[in-house]
Amino acid sequence: MAKASSVQKNILRQKLIEKFKEKRNNLKNKIRDKNISIEDRIKFQNKLNDLPRNSSSIRYRNRCKLTGRARGNYRKFGLSRIKVRELSMTGDLPGMIKSSW
Repeated sequence: MAKASSVQKNILRQKLIEKFKEKRNNLKNKIRDKNISIEDRIKFQNKLNDLPRNSSSIRYRNRCKLTGRARGNYRKFGLSRIKVRELSMTGDLPGMIKSSW
């Protein structure tokens, strides 16, 4: 089980990402626009830098929905490798069967 503070911090990041998503995208498009003068692009870059760090989507961490484990996650299930194995062995994950050859 992951620390509760780490899981809560990640939830806060997700909320900030959603809140500032449109604003970040607009600023990034203006920065990439070559028709705008370099001084204006620098101003847009400074505005982007003033936004909260945790509003960047790169800071979000995929975590297991059950345990909060940060490593070894399957995106398809939203679970860590350990929970995927446990749930598939008990038959709680539909479509997963034990492989043998």
